[in-house]
Amino acid sequence: MAARGRGSAAQRAAVAFAVACCCIAGCGVSAATYYVGDGGGWSLSSASWPNGKQFHAGDVLVFRYMTWMHNVVAVGEDGYNGCTTPAGSRTYTSGSDSVTLARGDNRFICTRYGHCYLGMKMVVNAV
Repeated sequence: MAARGRGSAAQRAAVAFAVACCCIAGCGVSAATYYVGDGGGWSLSSASWPNGKQFHAGDVLVFRYMTWMHNVVAVGEDGYNGCTTPAGSRTYTSGSDSVTLARGDNRFICTRYGHCYLGMKMVVNAV
């Protein structure tokens, strides 16, 4: 009878350990995917699109746009304020670009046809 009790305790411990491992693995927040501009895509009216949304580091933004008309350039604060593409900036041109957000402010501009100067730029803050 004593041996049976030890086996049951070991089984319970193994089950508890397995459940704990599953909880730890499943407790991480999944990254969300957002389509910039929703149905309208990345456009001259995208600047206010992030308003009211809660973004997290690791979330993915998908920029959809016509390649002959727009691009997406990830820039720092100076590039954003000056509508410039500093050395080392990442430029996306596929028309369906996925960008993973880093913690903090993530800034994006369009450098085609003076669009940035017309307001085609956006800041997304990820916590």
